[in-house]
Amino acid sequence: MITSEIMAAAQKLWDYHHMNHTLTPADCILALGSHDLRVAERAAELYLKQLAPLVIFSGGLGNVTKGVWTEQEADRFAQIALQKGVPAEAILIENQSTNTGENILFTQKLLHEKGLNPHRFLLVQKPYMERRSYATFKKHWPEKELLVTSPQTTLADYPNDEIPLEKVINIMVGDLQRIRIYPAKGFQIPQDIPEDVWDAYEQLVAWGFNKHLAS
Repeated sequence: MITSEIMAAAQKLWDYHHMNHTLTPADCILALGSHDLRVAERAAELYLKQLAPLVIFSGGLGNVTKGVWTEQEADRFAQIALQKGVPAEAILIENQSTNTGENILFTQKLLHEKGLNPHRFLLVQKPYMERRSYATFKKHWPEKELLVTSPQTTLADYPNDEIPLEKVINIMVGDLQRIRIYPAKGFQIPQDIPEDVWDAYEQLVAWGFNKHLAS
């Protein structure tokens, strides 16, 4: 049972994971693949609002989609964008990456092969992965300008049949742990974690939300 105390702690993590960037026009939109098709819809929305002339979809099959989907995440995302009205010539696809670091590194390679060198990116990710994606991108591509966004939803409205609330909370807890430990591994730039956010994390771990913790 998800109590009001659990929801209050989870809300602290949800709010922290958001970067709250104000979006302005950029050179390209980079949408990171996952199980969440709403990310593709958000990327298409930004393109149709003329915030960037190019959309890159990055993602092979990751932890959640491997063994569940037969189509690569980026390919599935691109189909959604086409259905929403994004023209094929405005889309690039990188469909081999399996984690956020590879998303960035393989996108770098793709752009180099295409002779493209965008400087300003709009990165689209799941709501609870905004901050970790930002920290990973800036580690691997520090010279680029970056704004991060995600599907516009609340914590209460985000869960669905594919990713129920309990799973969302477990992933948020795991991602916060990674924000703390990954800089030392060279995976991300450091991010300050306020004391009250870390207290909420420790409460959630104590309540059993530890299924997504790194070993």
